[in-house]
Formats: sequence, C-alpha cells, structure tokens
Amino acid sequence: MTDTPQANTTTPRLRQVQCADARGLHRMAYWEWGDAANPKVLVCVHGLSRQGRDFDTLARALCGEYRVVCPDVVGRGHSDWLADPMGYGIPAYVADMVTLLARLDAQTVHWVGTSMGGLIGLSLASLPGTPVSRLVLNDVGPVIEWASLQRIGSYLGQPVHWASEDAAADALWAISQGFGPHTREQWLALTRPQLRPDGAGFKPHYDPAIAVPFRLITPDLARAGEAALWAAYDRVACPTLLIRGADSDLLSATTAQAMTERGPRARLLQLAGVGHAPTLVQADQVQAVREFLRQP
Repeated sequence: MTDTPQANTTTPRLRQVQCADARGLHRMAYWEWGDAANPKVLVCVHGLSRQGRDFDTLARALCGEYRVVCPDVVGRGHSDWLADPMGYGIPAYVADMVTLLARLDAQTVHWVGTSMGGLIGLSLASLPGTPVSRLVLNDVGPVIEWASLQRIGSYLGQPVHWASEDAAADALWAISQGFGPHTREQWLALTRPQLRPDGAGFKPHYDPAIAVPFRLITPDLARAGEAALWAAYDRVACPTLLIRGADSDLLSATTAQAMTERGPRARLLQLAGVGHAPTLVQADQVQAVREFLRQP
C-alpha cells in the first residue's frame, strides 16, 4: 500500500459505535489510525484498567500498512459506563467487538490484545467463521495466576485523586512495575490518557464499577473459567504469537509452554526484565509484532 498523508498522521481519529447491552444501548469509542479505506485492519485491545491510547506507539509504527483501530472497551476511556456493572465481562466485550467490526466493514482482521484484550481476541478467534486471521496474545492465556488477580484487585476501582500529572504518573508507576523499564517521557505518554480532570487534579479514566464483577471471582470460578478458556484456545486455528514478560505473575511459564503445544501452537516470545505486561512501546517489542503480522 502506498503511504498517504492520512496514513502517516501521528494524531488518531476518535470515533464511536453504538452497541447493545442488557439495559439498552451504549457507545464504545475507538481510535482510528491510517487510511480508513485500507482493507488491511489491525485491532489493538488494551488491558483491564487501561484504554486504547496505550497503543499509540505501535499504531504510529503500523498505520502506513494498516487501518489501525484501538477501542476503549466499554467503561474505559471515552466509552460510556454501563448501568449494570455485571455487564463488564468478556462475552459482552466480544459482542461489542463484533459490532465494531461490522461498522468497520472488515472481512478479516489481525488482532493484538494485551491481557484482557488478549482474552477478548482469543474468544473471538475461537468462534466459527471468525474474522481474526492472525492473533497476538500479549502476556495472557487460559490460566490466570490467582496471586495476580489478588494483586490487581488490591487497587482496581479504589477511589483516588491526584493533584498533578506527575503525581499520577508516580502513583501509576508504583503499581505498574511489571511493565518493564520506561523513560520518564514514555511513562508520561502512557499516563496522560489514563487521567480525567477531577476538580483541581485528576482521577482514573475508568468506571470504578468494573471492579464489581472482578471481585466476585473465586478460586472455583477461576478454575471453571480456565477450562472454558482452554477449550476456546484449542479451537483457535490462526497463526498466533504469544508474548510473555519473563517475570510475569499473571501468565506462568508452564501455561505459556502448554500454549505452544496445543491449539494453534503459539510461537512464544519471552521478554527479559519485563513482567505483566509488556507495553509494546519499546522498539524491539514493536519490531517483533510487526514481523509476525507481516508473515505470509
């Protein structure tokens, strides 16, 4: 594809699509990079408490080759909050993504999903007639380590107010060491979209109620979820890249190895000095994703 000024823009376009839920309708926002007429579509979906601008670096690198679409999953970023917090779950997110793909008129897509975004992609890729033709799972698999769930639950949805951007960046870095080394400039760029004005300072960008269904997870429910996710993973047929932070507390080395031996037999890339989850900001991480997506 020949690059165009639109495809090379460093500023994404904010758009919205209307989706259905149990209580009515909600709007899901998404960020679009590159040529809107490009039939090659890359969907990038963020983690549990993040939002679509996490993928700015990756989108900027790939928008000359793809129409890159980075949704704010409902309850996050610029998307609506749900009236019923029990609607915050993977099946509902998958339904929203199907609506998004219909809006995009995308027949096939490549998918990059970090943590929760990977579970959404895995679930969509497991369905008969799936549009997902190439899948990147970023530090997530069918088994989520219980200690990691407890760690995330310790801060998810807690009321917080930051007096300044810098204070917010420091606080978010304190709970995000697993993301690996970042320069201050890189971390501030990842922090700013996480903030919403709150009086004289800032608050998190997401609905605190996303923590309601999360806190209802028990070890028994987690095990039942693992069985369902393994069944879904075994149905995935497209080429799959599994990225794992070598120090991840969410995706164990044992689970990652099993994912290379069953289902789509994912290719495993482990990143030293990183835990949960790689941000796909560093040049080597961007290049690894680019090379995988470019393969015939």
